[in-house]
Amino acid sequence: MKRYFLAAAFLVTATISHAQEHQLVKIWETDTLLKVPEAVLYDAANKVLYVTNIDGQPWDRDNKGSVGKVGLDGKIITVDWVTGFSAPKGMGLYKNNLYVADVDKVAVIDIKKGVVSQTIPVEGAQGLNDITIDKKGVIYVSDSKNKKVHRIENGQVSTWLDNLKGPNGLLFNNNDLFVLDAGGLYKVEKDKSLTKLADGMEGGTDGVEHVKGKDYIVSCWAGTIWYVNGDGTKQNLLDTRDKKINTADIGYDAKNRIIYVPTFFKNNIVAYELK
Repeated sequence: MKRYFLAAAFLVTATISHAQEHQLVKIWETDTLLKVPEAVLYDAANKVLYVTNIDGQPWDRDNKGSVGKVGLDGKIITVDWVTGFSAPKGMGLYKNNLYVADVDKVAVIDIKKGVVSQTIPVEGAQGLNDITIDKKGVIYVSDSKNKKVHRIENGQVSTWLDNLKGPNGLLFNNNDLFVLDAGGLYKVEKDKSLTKLADGMEGGTDGVEHVKGKDYIVSCWAGTIWYVNGDGTKQNLLDTRDKKINTADIGYDAKNRIIYVPTFFKNNIVAYELK
């Protein structure tokens, strides 16, 4: 009896210790001058944050959207740095080009000139959402409405994954593609099958970032952020649902462990240090 009691006590202590392993500490928040910010992307080389402004309803093709710039100190540099988008969402950076998912096309911004240099239409797309880019410059973009993931190489578009439930966040890390689909985080295997790493993150799994090893950070649009451990367990780091503050497609500074959270209808970005 005593042996079982000690074992149970150790298990409880270990569980509590594991659950309290990480926390978010707020650093700053921007003014509320952004226009329904959906995604943030950290550019280490240029020491800036890019943010997509939907400026309207999530999928309206109204030509009101834009991409803005925010400083690493939380000061807004410019809200409408590049305009002419409908409902811009996820972004990917490769060399000097910023790729932006915009409903049914991917726009390419020359970051040195601050102009759209190319537009890549994705035939049949209805809800392009997130973007990730591999080491060779191959682009992967999720289509949440059509439940697919597309692949773009040298301007040529093909469907990479289909028959998903509601794909959104994408991440290419260590030569592997990861996808958020309807509350779960999955690794895409070489044969395109999906291996579940964690689930139970309801509320619109949105952004995913790599922390270390097999650990990831996942945001859910409804207002939660999760730390996903390599063993599939997870810890809720933030829950702002009762305040009706969304946590959309996060950005991440891996060196300084800073998470940048776009709040969607609250029109600002909040920065947290991951402890």
